[in-house]
Amino acid sequence: MDIRRVSYDHPDARKLDDQVQAEYAVRYGDDGDATPMAASDFEPPNGIYLLVYDENGVPVASGGWRAQDANDEGNRDGDAELKRMYVVEEMRGRGLARRVLAALEDDARAAGRVRMVLETGTKQPEAIALYISSGYEPCEKFGYYRFHDSSLCYAKQLQA
Repeated sequence: MDIRRVSYDHPDARKLDDQVQAEYAVRYGDDGDATPMAASDFEPPNGIYLLVYDENGVPVASGGWRAQDANDEGNRDGDAELKRMYVVEEMRGRGLARRVLAALEDDARAAGRVRMVLETGTKQPEAIALYISSGYEPCEKFGYYRFHDSSLCYAKQLQA
């Protein structure tokens, strides 16, 4: 597997983003995640976007982080927000999400971010299990879906 840093608007990133949005629509019965995001959100040093490619050069997993600081949506100074963690169905169970998550945490830590935060939903038990097993703990709700009952927020300290 080959993990590459790409732009959030890279064609392969858009392809996987479309797939994750379709999965959200199936799980939640809506049009997917409406959180506002831009390619510039994931430009170093304020974030990165990663894709995992298989041995045939096919994109099979994604994830990114973007810097957040104290705002009216509940973020704190020094937050790194995890976004668009996704593994295509046929590649799940191989540890790809865990590898992407570790790479994103390392990068956010190196960029001076204090904690990694994420929002997921009650209908994503696989994601919840990954985050809890990776040291994430429930935290106060933040972000676009902070007032939704199906929203769950987690955080992990990256620095003291």
